Amino acid sequence: MRSKRNEANRTFVWLRLTAAFAVALLLLSGCSGGSAPEGGENTSQGTEKTEAIRIGISFDSFVIERWLRDRDVFVSTAQRLGADVNVQNANGEVGEQIAQIEYLIEKKMDVIAVIAIDGDALADVIRRAKQAGIKVICYDRLIRNAGCDLYISFDNVMVGTLMGQALAEALPDGGKIFRIEGSSSDNNVRLVREGFDEAIRDTGIEVVYSTNCENWLAELAFDAVNSGLDESGGEVDGIMCGNDDLAGQAIKALTEKRLAGEIPVVAQDAELSACQRIVEGTQTMTVYKSVDEEAQKAAEFAVALAKGESVTDPSSALYAPDTIDDGSEEVPYYPLMPVAVTKDNMDEVIVEGGFHQREDVYLNIN
Repeated sequence: MRSKRNEANRTFVWLRLTAAFAVALLLLSGCSGGSAPEGGENTSQGTEKTEAIRIGISFDSFVIERWLRDRDVFVSTAQRLGADVNVQNANGEVGEQIAQIEYLIEKKMDVIAVIAIDGDALADVIRRAKQAGIKVICYDRLIRNAGCDLYISFDNVMVGTLMGQALAEALPDGGKIFRIEGSSSDNNVRLVREGFDEAIRDTGIEVVYSTNCENWLAELAFDAVNSGLDESGGEVDGIMCGNDDLAGQAIKALTEKRLAGEIPVVAQDAELSACQRIVEGTQTMTVYKSVDEEAQKAAEFAVALAKGESVTDPSSALYAPDTIDDGSEEVPYYPLMPVAVTKDNMDEVIVEGGFHQREDVYLNIN
């Protein structure tokens, strides 16, 4: 009787172990996601992670206010489109920017976007990126003789034209002006000057002092105004500045001479401080460039290029409608249009457009 009971117990235990083993096999099979049918592909959902698109972006520096905004919009747009972004900041050093681009090449980026410090010095490293099969976007500044896959920027000749027109309007009888430009290695500086000089031709405006602020160092504009006044015998009727940072320092120098508000100053970028100066009356105009639009479009183009999509086919979702000569070949160019901003249209363009908040623009106005 006892042997039969023991045998029954052993049978019961064996059945429990067999059942447990079968359950374990089922669980393991469920965790594996299953195998793809022979000759087909695994269509199971969520069991394999698609490798993200890899985009590298090298900034000149973050000294200029707008680049921080560009960075944030570019990164958020690219991430929304499924890309990972590796952000590098060269702090205004050409050698550092070259090293950063080499690093991004080693990391096998799909696309590299570059805000060039020197549009000529980067040609060799950009060609190496191209040889490695990496797409390259010239962001805002053209890299010459490199054959990049896309150049996206504002119409910089038009930027200069708008600045020249504003100064000509402020000086209807002509006058002597200073032209304080940005870095001589920035190709945009040449384009802006081209538009500016054409706009003031035959207006009676004479450039009596001209200089460059290398690496876009704003403090150099303060010294430039004082040097210009020394050379012109204290005579100046207007000042063209390469950007709003330079304009801020130029106006600081004018303030020390008790000339702020009396001498028209024009610049570009629509930085908050410049908009404040315009409504306060110490800066005449700035050129608004929708950096949000530029950054968003650049990120969209980067993802499209990474996917192998054409940017020169008019039927493409993203299409570069123009080309520009980089010195060795024509490269696809996506131009964006700038807008002149004065006290008269500040609310319409800047405030209603959501670029700056009204309370911030008019912070110092009672």
